[in-house]
Amino acid sequence: MIKSMTGFGRCEISDEEQKFIVEMKGVNHRYLDVNIRMPKKLNFFETAIRNLLKQSIQRGKVDIFITYEDLSESQVSLKYNEALAGEYLMYLKQMKDKFSLENDIRVSTLSRYPDVLTMEEQAVDEEELWHGLKKALDGAIQRLVETRALEGEHLREDITGKLDKMLELVGYIEERSPKIIAEYREKLENKVRELLADTQLEEGRIAAEVVIFADKICTDEEIVRLKSHIVHMKETLESKENGIGRKLDFIAQEMNREANTILSKANDLEISNAGIDLKTEIEKVREQIQNIE
Repeated sequence: MIKSMTGFGRCEISDEEQKFIVEMKGVNHRYLDVNIRMPKKLNFFETAIRNLLKQSIQRGKVDIFITYEDLSESQVSLKYNEALAGEYLMYLKQMKDKFSLENDIRVSTLSRYPDVLTMEEQAVDEEELWHGLKKALDGAIQRLVETRALEGEHLREDITGKLDKMLELVGYIEERSPKIIAEYREKLENKVRELLADTQLEEGRIAAEVVIFADKICTDEEIVRLKSHIVHMKETLESKENGIGRKLDFIAQEMNREANTILSKANDLEISNAGIDLKTEIEKVREQIQNIE
């Protein structure tokens, strides 16, 4: 099954304790390029997220956006630093005695001193956190793969149609080629008759000239190879293997090479036009292949 590198996936997972929203957007890229945006609290899961994605995605640029909300009531706790409060109190008393000041120390005042009372986040249960995050990631990845597969099917249909058009053009060139030789022989005979008037034609020399011309414009080998490449690409599009984008691109390059040779040998306007149309279709196919994983 061919898959496009373009797609989108979203999944939201929530319970009484936490809520995860994961969104993934995929576009074309030569290799697998993953960009993750998530809360700092989840940063230590980055490697695990990348490894999880690699199990389903082989190529493309994937942007991942993760939002997390802790719904539990025990997100933070209050911590009292008794030793520090004692030090504050001790120095305040020393100041009172040293400078003969009034002792106006109150609990409410002391509690506001730096770090006497602090808010601390509760320890994170990494296993529980990963369990919820992974469910959201799995859902988003599944939807991303589904959209990529759907787009891939559209690409397969479009490329197959272009390959059929290419086979028609190759068939026309193959059918037209022998007629060019016959037309060339007729033109050559007519020209020789004009030059030699009533003198008898030398069939051997004309035949030799026709053979030389036929050899120059012969594209039999190129046509056979081009047909083989087209069939090979069709078979690859129907195969079940993953990551066929690079393989298809290589086949398209070979197809373009054969089309260039056919066009360079063309000594006929109709074949030249067909060769140009052929190269146009190949270029369209190559553009579409750039979207395939």
